[in-house]
Amino acid sequence: MSKSLKIEDDLRARIIDQPDVILNDKDLMRALVTANERSMGGNVVDLRGIAMERLEARLDRLEDTHRSVIAAAYENLAGMNQVHRAVLRMLDPMDFEVFLRDLGGEVAEILGVDFVHLVLETKQDEEAPAVRRLGDVLRVVEPGFVQGYVDRDRAGPARQVVLRQLGNGPAHVYGDNAEWVKSEACLRLDFGPGRLPGMLVLGSEDPHMFSPQQGTDLLGFFAGVFERAMRRWLS
Repeated sequence: MSKSLKIEDDLRARIIDQPDVILNDKDLMRALVTANERSMGGNVVDLRGIAMERLEARLDRLEDTHRSVIAAAYENLAGMNQVHRAVLRMLDPMDFEVFLRDLGGEVAEILGVDFVHLVLETKQDEEAPAVRRLGDVLRVVEPGFVQGYVDRDRAGPARQVVLRQLGNGPAHVYGDNAEWVKSEACLRLDFGPGRLPGMLVLGSEDPHMFSPQQGTDLLGFFAGVFERAMRRWLS
């Protein structure tokens, strides 16, 4: 003879006293619904159970979306702090050469990139003493170079910041390190009326560091600060 199972009195009292404990536990609720379906037999369609399954699937999707939004928010906040720290470091030097050298040193380290180069359009000889002293970070090019470099393989209006992946970086920008550069950010610079434009290039050995799908607001802010700092030095 089968003997029906009976819930213990103290457990029964606790459940009656705190029913939310059961309702908030997905595994327990799923077990109860499954037991209810078995008791009804296989020929009965339980619309309530189907609705619950759909609601659970929708809740799981909402939780995944929620986690993704939070992760993106933290990533954006971390990127903002990174750029702000780089800007503060960039504004520290009182000497122009130190200001430029820091781009390829502490500023690059803060931004988490492998190479930073300032590209200036000028008619000055590449062998000029000032250019040679800053050869690690400074590149001089012919007028018109920046527009052609930033906008190559692109259609549409000009952008201040362009992100892209590379097979190898160009040697005339990255020098001996060109073969290691797999992605870059190009920041177009305007130094004011009567001056030729320039460009900051941030290069990375990581091909996923920069890609066209990423946002450019923070790098646009960084470029704007650098422009203003350069205008003061140039004046």
